[in-house]
Amino acid sequence: MSQESGSFSQTAIRKIKKNPLGIISLGLIVAAALITIFSYGLSKDKVENANQQNVILAHKPMGYTQKLIEVPLANHSDKSTLKDFFLGKQVDVDQIAITSYEIESDSISYVPYLGDGLAGEIVKISLKEWTEKGISIDKIEKDFIYTQSYWFGTDSYGRDFYSRLIIGTRISFLIGFIAVFISLIVGIPMGAIAGYYRGRVDDVIMWLINVVWSIPTLLLVIAITLALGKGFWQIFVAVGLTMWVEVARVVRGQFISFREKEFVEAARALGFSDRRIIFKEILPNILAPVIVISAANFASAILVESGLSFLGIGAQPPTPSWGNLIKENYSHIIIGQAHLALFPGVAILILVLAFNVFGNVLRDAFDVRQ
Repeated sequence: MSQESGSFSQTAIRKIKKNPLGIISLGLIVAAALITIFSYGLSKDKVENANQQNVILAHKPMGYTQKLIEVPLANHSDKSTLKDFFLGKQVDVDQIAITSYEIESDSISYVPYLGDGLAGEIVKISLKEWTEKGISIDKIEKDFIYTQSYWFGTDSYGRDFYSRLIIGTRISFLIGFIAVFISLIVGIPMGAIAGYYRGRVDDVIMWLINVVWSIPTLLLVIAITLALGKGFWQIFVAVGLTMWVEVARVVRGQFISFREKEFVEAARALGFSDRRIIFKEILPNILAPVIVISAANFASAILVESGLSFLGIGAQPPTPSWGNLIKENYSHIIIGQAHLALFPGVAILILVLAFNVFGNVLRDAFDVRQ
């Protein structure tokens, strides 16, 4: 049995390797996963949710560069923790756009930037703002005065849009991962019990599946979200609790076909418990269709979350997700900054397409008739 299983897995892998679209889609999914994990390392704005605001720089075009000076706040710390790397740091500097500066014996003089072709009066800041926090004068000019490039421009709050888009990948990818995980945790046991025991148990579970199935997914998610409240984790749970029915139906159908197989009859004759037969004997043999439906659910979860965020029910500002980035910026399409809405839309399209294509590739790879 193990040799057959290993041979089947190797055959499936060979089929995937021979499919260029499968390799490309898998590469896109892996890239999205890596961006999700290391999003703050790839982001230019290291502040939590890429929320470093500088309103004077609002609506700047793609490729814009600006000289900046950062004045440390009371909570500033030079030490970067592991939490900061993965979750972002708190706002600990006052970021000021400038046109020029000069370091004097006891202060820094700078000319603030007020807009294209505009400059304010000279402002002086005492060096004590830095030195009292353990920052040397040499380090001030090296780390606290620099030129920033805004690859994708800025939004209406002067935030770096590239960083917002990168951090938004984390929300959209995690919603798929956690929603699929919840759907598997709920759907596999329900489908397995219904398909294995049949009879009254199957009737009750199928009635529940049909009831949930008959409610439009978006309306059900909205209802669950309103019951649990708006927020980061609530939307994950809400989407996951609406997707278990598809998993349960697939698992139930597979269990109905496998429960009469010879190896299951042999397991019963040997006195194995129902729990062992369900989870040790039958379940490993039906993982292929479960994996395929999970890939499709991953894409669906991303679309649902994006729609909810666009409606203002999903991830709440300032947390960036691709859906609320579109909501915040769709009006900019008519004022010459269409990329602020188009880029997150294209990102959704690419990732959802990658999961759908990879799901089809997995379906063909696991099809023993081909």
